[in-house]
Amino acid sequence: MSTDLNFVRNIGICAHIDAGKTTVTERILYYTGKNYKMGEVHEGTATMDFLQEEQERGITIQSAATTCPWIKDGNTYKINLIDTPGHVDFTIEVERSLRVLDGAVAVFDGKEGVEAQSETVWRQADRYRVPRVCLINKMDKLGADFEFSFKSIRERLGANAIAVQIPIGHGNDFEGLIDLLGMRAYYFDSTELGSKVEERDIPDSMKDMAELWRHDLVEKAAELDDTLMEKYLENPDTITVPEIKAALRKGTLSRECFPVFCGSALKYVGVQRVIDGVIDYLPNPTEVPPVDGIDPRDAEKKLTRPHDPSAPFSALVFKVVSDSHGDLTYIRVYSGTLQKGGRLLNPVNNKREIVSRIFEMHAKDRDALESVGAGQIVAVIGPKNSITGDTLCDPDNPIVLEKMDFPEPVISMSIEPNTADDKKKLGEALTTIRREDPSFRSNYNDETGETIIAGMGELHLEIIKNKLVRDMKINVTVGKPRVSYRETIAGSANDVRGLFKKQTGGRGQYGDAVVNVMPFTKEEAEAAGLKMVDGVCFVDKITGGVIPREYIPSVEYGARQAAASGVLGGYPMINVKVELVFGSYHDVDSSQVAFEQAGALAFRQACTKAGLALLEPIMKLTVTTPDEFFGNVSGDIASRRGQINDSEMRGNVRIISAEVPLSELFGYTTTLRSMTQGRATSTMEPLEYRIMPERLKEAVLTKG
Repeated sequence: MSTDLNFVRNIGICAHIDAGKTTVTERILYYTGKNYKMGEVHEGTATMDFLQEEQERGITIQSAATTCPWIKDGNTYKINLIDTPGHVDFTIEVERSLRVLDGAVAVFDGKEGVEAQSETVWRQADRYRVPRVCLINKMDKLGADFEFSFKSIRERLGANAIAVQIPIGHGNDFEGLIDLLGMRAYYFDSTELGSKVEERDIPDSMKDMAELWRHDLVEKAAELDDTLMEKYLENPDTITVPEIKAALRKGTLSRECFPVFCGSALKYVGVQRVIDGVIDYLPNPTEVPPVDGIDPRDAEKKLTRPHDPSAPFSALVFKVVSDSHGDLTYIRVYSGTLQKGGRLLNPVNNKREIVSRIFEMHAKDRDALESVGAGQIVAVIGPKNSITGDTLCDPDNPIVLEKMDFPEPVISMSIEPNTADDKKKLGEALTTIRREDPSFRSNYNDETGETIIAGMGELHLEIIKNKLVRDMKINVTVGKPRVSYRETIAGSANDVRGLFKKQTGGRGQYGDAVVNVMPFTKEEAEAAGLKMVDGVCFVDKITGGVIPREYIPSVEYGARQAAASGVLGGYPMINVKVELVFGSYHDVDSSQVAFEQAGALAFRQACTKAGLALLEPIMKLTVTTPDEFFGNVSGDIASRRGQINDSEMRGNVRIISAEVPLSELFGYTTTLRSMTQGRATSTMEPLEYRIMPERLKEAVLTKG
């Protein structure tokens, strides 16, 4: 396959759960010749869903990467493809994939259009400035409606969607599609698994509709290019297909438009045209802006790296997978070239790494490479100290690429090893899982002797438990899932002293720190150019050397440790700014340990003085229910302290959007099924932390 970057595409398939992402990926692998047999999700044979858990549940849990060839106009293109999960519990997998991709195919269900998780994924792609093409899939499904789904992309996502195809029929009558650029109809032979495509004239019954959609396409394309607009106003009939394509490509790369395709991956219709669309409209690595970073030796100094194999090497680690042959570290190479056996620097922790082997991945299979250059996505073996979000670079030209933000866990549970041998293995296993999954947390509570694991949802923790028991052969007993509360301060407190003084004969201990605390959000920190770590922003305001410089990091460490263990009920504190304003020291008795204690004391006392509040995670709940059950469902949401923000009718189905505390949603799916005769579905995702009502706060604290 070509290593010319003009013939490379780094893309991801992303969407709401059950929109058909993995089936689309399976079809792409088949049509590109990467697979000779087509896998099916419902049979548990999908190539990209290779974990046992994925095959049993029929869902994608971790993103899988593969590389496949595609021949178009006589050129062979190399497509690096990542299939991402749709379930909100694994949103971290989507996040880290989008961070390293140049483009994405957003898949929508032809009947449902834009769904709750579609919006989340779309926002993530916006945040990482990823150009997209859209596929309205499942046009063979009963009730599929291309026009409705297309409108939902425009209205609910606010996206400038431009249709480049329309379907011929829908539901059971779905036969093929009309290409609006060439104004030809295409029919796919399902007996040949869709690999035989027949081109025909547009059916007479659809000519008028095709003309309407074509007019809209040309008009929208002209809006994207000034030269084309002039031509459109003077003589629209002279506009050629290559000109329309060029305008669409320009608009897609700048994210001013999103070409929309249609088809049915399950029935083998339209997938090849989508791959053509990926080549036509999504960027190659040279068309993406140079990657930004900072100089690790001077945080104020901004650096960039061009997508050039001869530039200094830089790559981002976006995934780590434990493997019996050594950890597989997935990297996206942004600049330079890396040879097998090459030495690199991780500037985040200042550790040197050796890359002993380089692999091109195909789901769980791999092909060894001698070297890798800019614009490629590969897995390497060798790095021992690099985790997701770290940079690997040329030791002589260090750069730190922009890190990823990972969501805070909202749910936790206790986990107990059954034997002493299991206890030893559990510690190692949890460290391994933490390296693989940045949205997972685990910690040991000294007071209760419990190990607590925390994640993004009940399913997330269940999968981790199964991984420990089934894959790692560790026998554990787990407690009931619990909500991960947070603490914060209700007001401010100034000039609060933390004095740590101990005299025990001989050298004593002396640390003295005076702090201010105040409520402070992540957004306020970003606006002020301050760094917020784990919900706490620390500012050094010491003047005149009242505390020697070497002790100030100790005060910060003490304050952060106190914040991590909480003041009110042992829950981590967030949204707090700590200012170190004054203090004193002793020439002989002061030490780093004494100032850590002083920092912790000052922080706890200041927070208590400022007033403490308990925060609970609020979930964004979306329920799809037949309209006859609307009263029951909305009444139940209200009884769970929920607030309905919106409800809209789609056909005879009502979509309810609500905000509900997580603590009220355990077992919600089962209750919803029983009250709607199994006909309603729901999805939820973390929204934010909010202050808990006083009466409920007391109940949590006394129980906790």
